[in-house]
Order: sequence, then structure tokens, then C-alpha cells
Amino acid sequence: MTYRLSRIVIYPIKSLDGVELEAATILSNGALANDRRFCLRNARGEWINGKATAAVHLLRAKFDRQASRVHLLSERDGRQAEFALPADAEGLAAWLGEFFGEKVLVVENLRGGFPDDTDSPGPTIVSRETIGEVTRWYPGFTVDEVRCRFRANLEFAGDAPFCEDRLVADRSRVVRFSIGAVIFEGTTACARCPVPTRHPQTGVIYPRFAKLFAEHREATLPPWTITERFDHYYRLTVNTRLSPLSQGGEIHVGDQLRILETVPA
Repeated sequence: MTYRLSRIVIYPIKSLDGVELEAATILSNGALANDRRFCLRNARGEWINGKATAAVHLLRAKFDRQASRVHLLSERDGRQAEFALPADAEGLAAWLGEFFGEKVLVVENLRGGFPDDTDSPGPTIVSRETIGEVTRWYPGFTVDEVRCRFRANLEFAGDAPFCEDRLVADRSRVVRFSIGAVIFEGTTACARCPVPTRHPQTGVIYPRFAKLFAEHREATLPPWTITERFDHYYRLTVNTRLSPLSQGGEIHVGDQLRILETVPA
């Protein structure tokens, strides 16, 4: 199967807004360079993220393409400021501490970021057709809103909704696929957290979002989906990792995505 990469997004500060790129470098652990490079923690070492802190949704962040500067705007009171990264991490932490009402630590991992799935730290991926299908499930939603709710790194032009399910095999195997010259492995359909249930800019919860999603997802499963990998149907996008056959490199919007083979995990 051959598709084409249509969108690349990184999220330089975990849980904040993303920045769209034309090309991205693949790090040695399989992650996209600068994706989730920084995370926010409180004084107890706990994450400050969308899962635990709904106020995150009231922060707007704009990054330059090198993720070397961030402009922040509080939707709560209009406060805004700009910071260099990582040079002014202390100033950023102080500004965020005022916003969240607690001490904030800005932590950096330049070599691999802070992925949710440490076993599959590569980019999450979804098809353009899937985003369109999910948009139709919720009256009033837009494609961009659905993208913001599910926060995939890579989007490709496919041939049917949920064609990315072809990148997931049974539990004993993985699917190798290439984007340009880089080879990845698809591992699992990503189990979703509470973040997609909230409006990306307000944090307002959509009633029964996860239940409605699971009902639609189960009802529209394509024949190529490996159902044994779905202990529940609140799953969307595919988790990936870098194949041992690849040393990384760069991927670009417009690159071909080719499904290569299924091999033992």
C-alpha cells in the first residue's frame, strides 16, 4: 500500500499548542525533533498537562519553526509574553506559575522528548480520511477542531477512513512502513485519555464524547482492522517506533508512505 504524507505537527511544550512543519528530523529514539521537548511539572514532580489540569486549554502558544521561541497568551485574562527556549526557561516557568497558581518547573529532554508511550516513542499517525469521518460524528465540529483534540503528529492522504489501522498487526507482530527513506513500525492503536473530550480552546467537556466515539468506532471498523487489539473502541491514531532497519533522517510533507511488511515484534 502506498499513501502520501500530508501534514506534520510537533508540540514543543507537552500539552500546549502545536506548530505545523514542512519537514521534520527523526531522532535516534524515533521521536520527531522538538516534539514534546519540554514538559511542565509542579513542585511535587507531577505532570501539568491536559489530562490533569483543564486550565491548560486556556493557554495559547505560538512557536517559531525551530521551537526556539514561544509566545504565550492567557485566554483567562489576556496576559501575554514571549520567551526564548531554552534560554529563558526560568522566566517561562515564573509566568506559567502565575497562570496555574503553583510553582512550575520547565523540564527539557532534547534527545527524545516526553512521549506518552515510552515503548513506542515515534510520531503518532492518522489518515486525513479518518479525521474527516470523526468530524462527521459530532455536529458542529470542524476538521481542525478534531485535529486539535487528538493531536496526531503525522497525517497522510489515504484511501478510506481508518486506513491507518493497516499499520497495526496482532500482538506478536508489528507492521513496518516507510515515510520517504525512514522506516517505522506501527505498534498499537492509541488508547485515548480525557483530553479529546474537551474543547481545545475552552476545556468545556462535550457530553458523552468518549461513549459516542466508541459506538461509532465499533460500528465503522473496516475489514482490515485487527479487532483483538481493541479491548475498547476509544482508540484513534497509531503509535509508532523507529525500525531497527533505520537510523532516522528527515521526513517531508509529500513523501510517500509505503506499507512494507509485517514482522515479529
